[in-house]
This record gives sequence, structure tokens and C-alpha cells, in this order.
Amino acid sequence: QSINAIKCNGELPDFTTDTLVVNCHHNYVQKEFHFGKEIFVTRKGAVRASVGALGIIPGSMGEKSFIVRGKGNPQSFESCSHGAGRIMSRTQAKKHFSLEHHIEKTKDVECRKDADVIEETVGAYKDINNVMKSQEDLVEILYTLKQVVCVKG
Repeated sequence: QSINAIKCNGELPDFTTDTLVVNCHHNYVQKEFHFGKEIFVTRKGAVRASVGALGIIPGSMGEKSFIVRGKGNPQSFESCSHGAGRIMSRTQAKKHFSLEHHIEKTKDVECRKDADVIEETVGAYKDINNVMKSQEDLVEILYTLKQVVCVKG
């Protein structure tokens, strides 16, 4: 849909691709059918992991990320985590980590390396490997991505 909108504005030349695009939201409410009832499911920091649904599960700024396929586990309302998840608040991270730590931990990643992004640094989030291990019943890992660029929005 996004590509078609850009094409309609004349901003994108015609092209074809066989590239797979993964687009998943991680903060939303949606009406779904679970356990024999139509209900509203709120996913805050979670993505849909219905059978075959593709998703992205990012690690922290300097860690790997994953492209996954949902397994449709009904016990999780067909959901999985959106990412590593914080182990400390933004305020705690700003107090705990130094700019030097951030620069060292993101040395192989093209990203901002200033004090205004310290709260997003490696160490402020859970270990993505443990997160993925804990949701093996929710998703299948299709691809592991190495971070080379990280843009903080």
C-alpha cells in the first residue's frame, strides 16, 4: 500500500520486484476471533503471530534482529514480542551507561553516537537471544539480521 501511494504521487518510477516485504505493527487494537468469541486484542509491544504471519523482532541498537513466521499459538492470542524489551527505564539507562560504553557497543553499527540516545544502548534491553528462546512456541525464525545501520526515530 505504501509503495502504491508513493507511485501515485509520481515519486517512484515503475518497477517490479519479487522481494518479500514484512510490515508489522506493534501498538494497536484489533477485533479478532479467539476461544470461540469475537474480542478486541490490544498488542502493546507485541505483533500478530498467526499461522504463517511474518514479523520483525528487533534487538537493541547494536544487536541482531529476526524475521519470523508465526505459529498461531492460541495461548498467546496468536501474538509474540515486538522486540527485546527494556530491562531498565530510560532514566536509569541514562544514569547507568556512558557515552563511551555506547560508542564501544555500537562500533560496528552506523548510528547516532551521542548522549541523546544513551537510553537506547545495548544493555538497556534484554538479551535478544533469551527473548527468542522464550518464544520458540510462538514463532519460527526465518532469518537473522546483523545490524549495520540503526535509525532512532
